[in-house]
Amino acid sequence: MNTDTTYSSTFGNSVADAMPAERASFIRKTYAHVALALIVFAGLVSILVNTETARDLAITMTGGWNWLIVLAAFMGVSWLAQSWASSTTSKPMQYMGLTLYTVAQSIIFLPLLFVASQYSNSTEMIAQAGVVTLGLFAGLTAVVFITQKDFSFLGPILAIGGFVALGFIASGILFGFTLGSIFAFVMVAFAGAAILYETSNMLHHYNTNQHVAASLGLFASVALLFWYILQIFMGGNDD
Repeated sequence: MNTDTTYSSTFGNSVADAMPAERASFIRKTYAHVALALIVFAGLVSILVNTETARDLAITMTGGWNWLIVLAAFMGVSWLAQSWASSTTSKPMQYMGLTLYTVAQSIIFLPLLFVASQYSNSTEMIAQAGVVTLGLFAGLTAVVFITQKDFSFLGPILAIGGFVALGFIASGILFGFTLGSIFAFVMVAFAGAAILYETSNMLHHYNTNQHVAASLGLFASVALLFWYILQIFMGGNDD
């Protein structure tokens, strides 16, 4: 849950203060990088899910308390990737951060996507969840661009909500109960708020040379949204 991106804007160099052409260039670069990250993510998970070791790896990752360890490792890698992507001195390090995060997402998604593909005996459910995710992402993005509203006030709410969600997830792992569809719907709303927050920050708070960091924040929010939409799709087919 990447809602703690570090910004280093200076007056006259922030996106909000940039000239229209420079601002448009920043936005184009940001969404181009988001699209590239999504394409790489889709390619990696397609390869991983179809490997002979996918089932064994998915079981190992989620067996017992292993999933709690995996989540903790993912949070650590996410923090590192975010720090690299926010670098103001090294462009290669920014791309290393985005690449690292994309690979980490593809690995942590492996158990869910493996179960979803086996559950429906096809990738149709995954594709449907992906289409819904992209549709919601486009709609929420349009809200920010049309209203031009600064949603940075959502930052503290998302931070508190993220810790609460992690508490529920950890409790479910430790005490062996499932969180259910209600939790998934709440997390979809959480991810939607994160998209509003990250999109708003892209327009109002980032530095004009931080398109890689901006794309990582947006990609993280889209991945979170996709995770819980897919869970809702899986739960809706229990019949």
